[in-house]
Amino acid sequence: MIPVRFTPVSLNDLLEIGQRIARNNPHRAETFVSELESACLKLSEFPNIGKSRPDIGEGVRIKVHRQYIIIYRNAGRSVEILRAVQGMRDLAFLRDE
Repeated sequence: MIPVRFTPVSLNDLLEIGQRIARNNPHRAETFVSELESACLKLSEFPNIGKSRPDIGEGVRIKVHRQYIIIYRNAGRSVEILRAVQGMRDLAFLRDE
């Protein structure tokens, strides 16, 4: 297993996801963000499991978790979580980041 690192942007994504869900269901917000974090951490075991997305960036992969997409990079000695976004978003906006 290799370590998983969350970028500041990805941590902000998780916070915003939790806040959005909490408006209607605070308990589910907690459990869902925990699920999403666990899905990110599992990437340490299988860092190449996600679909490669070179159109977003070099070495970038995505993994779907429910209606969200975890965007990450296998950096060799670690997995870098870049973003966590709703799956319905057009991921082309990421090329500019």
